[in-house]
Amino acid sequence: MEDTSQLRQAVLFWLEQAHTLPSIPQAVTDVALAIRPEWEDLSNAVALAAPISEHRDLYGKLTGDWLPRWSVLLGASGLGDATRLIAQGAAVPVAEVADSFVAFCTAPAPGVEDWLLLTGDFPEGVQIPLGHYTLQTFTTDELKQLGPMPALHGLQPGGLDLDLLAGAPFVHAPNPGRMSDRRGTHWFESSGPRPEVRHWRALLPLILWSEDLLHVDAVFRVERGRYFELNRNDVPTTIETIASRHGTPMEFEDRETGSFHLAPADLPRMQDFCSAVTTRIDAVMDGATSGRKLPRKRARRLERAARHLLQAYQRTHSDNEVWEQEIDELHLDYVIALEALMASPNDNHEGISKKMQTRTAALFPPSLRELVTKAVRDAYDARSRYVHGDLLKEQEEGKRQTELRELRLIVRQAVLRWLILTPHDTEDLAPRLDAAAGCSSCEHAIDEPLRAFFQRTTTQDDIRS
Repeated sequence: MEDTSQLRQAVLFWLEQAHTLPSIPQAVTDVALAIRPEWEDLSNAVALAAPISEHRDLYGKLTGDWLPRWSVLLGASGLGDATRLIAQGAAVPVAEVADSFVAFCTAPAPGVEDWLLLTGDFPEGVQIPLGHYTLQTFTTDELKQLGPMPALHGLQPGGLDLDLLAGAPFVHAPNPGRMSDRRGTHWFESSGPRPEVRHWRALLPLILWSEDLLHVDAVFRVERGRYFELNRNDVPTTIETIASRHGTPMEFEDRETGSFHLAPADLPRMQDFCSAVTTRIDAVMDGATSGRKLPRKRARRLERAARHLLQAYQRTHSDNEVWEQEIDELHLDYVIALEALMASPNDNHEGISKKMQTRTAALFPPSLRELVTKAVRDAYDARSRYVHGDLLKEQEEGKRQTELRELRLIVRQAVLRWLILTPHDTEDLAPRLDAAAGCSSCEHAIDEPLRAFFQRTTTQDDIRS
């Protein structure tokens, strides 16, 4: 076991010397602090308590020798911020800072995790497994522990106000293939697909649960106890007004939650639903490594449908706030999602529009099939005119928004029902849908599995078969 007492004493001495430093910013940058005489003693104490053989991430090569890196020990650890705050006269809990610094240096390097901040209003203490992801809400104190220096929360100028994120929904998962690179990654990364597409297996069960819109506000990296990449500019906020005790209006900043809401009473149902849907997604995606053609293609089709559905969701700020220029493109996303699921490997190119209509409608109760058929027909027609460069018919914008919302809800339900019904072996679902569309006595092959699923677990809007 590593002896950390000498390192702790060295940190306390370092912080004590901070009282003598000038408060001008230029004199207390990390670079300036690293050339002070006291730095060598602290660096040597780190080398003794956290040798390079066990803590390679703390070291860098300087003039041929491996030495503790000041950029990590002062910058990443938060010790540089603590030093500046003391030099400026702030009341810093030095004992807690010292303990945090010792833990930063001597604890095993944590794994890198992908984190997504979502919109939505969730109860306290939510923790729902989503495959290898987890949907979770945190208290302010729990969020503090994710960074390297919890004692400095609220003291660092320009820092993220973690109180804004108390109760916010995060989806997170380990990413063992991601390197610990602190150069910064941002919402629009230069390589790889967009975040809502890359993490579709976690997000799809959530949007299938409720018709309320759910968005990804930020994607970032966490190394627990070391690094918490989210910054204040990544958190959408709004100004709320409340009345004080004396009736005077008071304004405060709050996180924008959007329309997605989970009541505490609905939490058990949502957990059951997400578990059931995740199991079905995993079963289909297991086909991606199958030696058989149909399971492989089915896995690709599900992923393609989910990606286009999520891309459309991310661009739908609210059901009445889709940019008019993007309505046709969102139609295209929804039609691609439907076609990916409703097409069969045995189809030829003739009559694909009609097959999409009848197969999608066969997923729904008889009372809804005419409505679904018309919505899919209109969407496919709009998609064809848009792709071929033809003029689209003039329509009042409010009606276009309404039709787009109707299409979104139909596609969402079609994806869910396809997941419930689709076989995981070499059987194709399309012939069963064709049979149900053309023969009322064949409908039980569709209706009974749907009814059984919805009796065990329900969506928030609880649309029954």
